[in-house]
Amino acid sequence: MRLAPHHCRPAAFEHFAAQLPRIDSTEGLVHAAIAVSMHELEDVEPSQIDDELTSLAYSVRSRVRSKQPRAMLAHLHHVLFDEVGLRGNIEDYYAAQNSYLPSVLSTRQGLPIVLSLIYKSVAERVGLTAHGVNSPGHFLAAVELDDQWMFVDPFQRGRVVTRDEIGERVAQLTGQALLRPADAVPLATHRQWIARMLLNLIALFTREGPPEYLAAMNELLALLEQTA
Repeated sequence: MRLAPHHCRPAAFEHFAAQLPRIDSTEGLVHAAIAVSMHELEDVEPSQIDDELTSLAYSVRSRVRSKQPRAMLAHLHHVLFDEVGLRGNIEDYYAAQNSYLPSVLSTRQGLPIVLSLIYKSVAERVGLTAHGVNSPGHFLAAVELDDQWMFVDPFQRGRVVTRDEIGERVAQLTGQALLRPADAVPLATHRQWIARMLLNLIALFTREGPPEYLAAMNELLALLEQTA
């Protein structure tokens, strides 16, 4: 039996809970991320966020004259990073707004994990296969191309990252050498993706408050863990 939230805004809590049975779908992942933002942000309309992501995908598809995945990928990067200007918020990295999908879509700036979510969502809407890379310290996106993975850093305007670079970063942050190249690219499950978003906010609110926001994010994380 699921208890009612004591701290999280009920609309956010209920929308989050509704996504957990379908969290393995990209739609469930996107809406879980929307729900996280709904505790603090007022007047968030999930269908409007869907429409914005669909509109970005339409902008990509409308430019493509070929069905070749490389052509689609090139236009995806042009739209998201050149025209729309998605990028990391370097000046105010730790602001809570950088973790909220609606805010990142509005400002075009955010944390790597939310930018990667936008990348994945739009990429899949145009027929590409994309994942998150749950590397320590810096979340990345991965897109399948010619039966291989290409690793992308949306925080740095879509810079392509090599497998060796990811491995070096993991080794630096963990202090452990990698046993094989595949160890460097831990693809994120959707539950890991949302948990990491929540943990980012929990760390922020632990440092800066307000305490009721910290309690709300802990409630969402507990709900996620209870349904694993």
